[in-house]
Amino acid sequence: MEKTAIKEIKKLNTGIFSGSFNPVHIGHLALANWLCEFAGLDEVWFVITPHNPLKDRSNLMDDRLRYELVEASIAGYPKFKASDFEFSLPQPTYTIDTLRALEKTYPDRQFHFIMGADNWAFIKRWKESDQLISNYPILVYPRKGYEIQIPSDIPSIRKVDAPLMEISSTFIRESLKAGKDVRFFLPEAIRNHKCFSNI
Repeated sequence: MEKTAIKEIKKLNTGIFSGSFNPVHIGHLALANWLCEFAGLDEVWFVITPHNPLKDRSNLMDDRLRYELVEASIAGYPKFKASDFEFSLPQPTYTIDTLRALEKTYPDRQFHFIMGADNWAFIKRWKESDQLISNYPILVYPRKGYEIQIPSDIPSIRKVDAPLMEISSTFIRESLKAGKDVRFFLPEAIRNHKCFSNI
């Protein structure tokens, strides 16, 4: 009897860009775009985090609003996806738990976690950091003032030479409160959203 060849299905290389996106800005989009086009990712999922355990939740915009702003901002670029996956997970959310849950839910994808050099410098503070480093590919992008040092015996961690873009959501919020016109720091699709008149 002739043996049937089992064709291995190639998993999609999916970047997990997790954050508050409070709000999403052009720096987020440019980085994710670069990672898709120049760093080998097939797609990037913007995973909106309801509660980062290392950050104060008091100044966060509504969870669903942050999701809707991301969704509107990325419309039309097929390699981007807005994800509310963490909304249904126990709070606060931890990266290792999110990645494990994603892996079970989407076995057709190879997830790559995206983090800045500032977070990489303090990775030991993260829940089960050793498991995170051992079990998941991580892409570390540059942040001003942080040198990226990756041990040579951890091939799953990769420094990416993405453009350095020092724009923060805090800067956006504070500028809007001060009455500044920072329209070009926001994605075009959300520049005139009514939520920004209330900041």
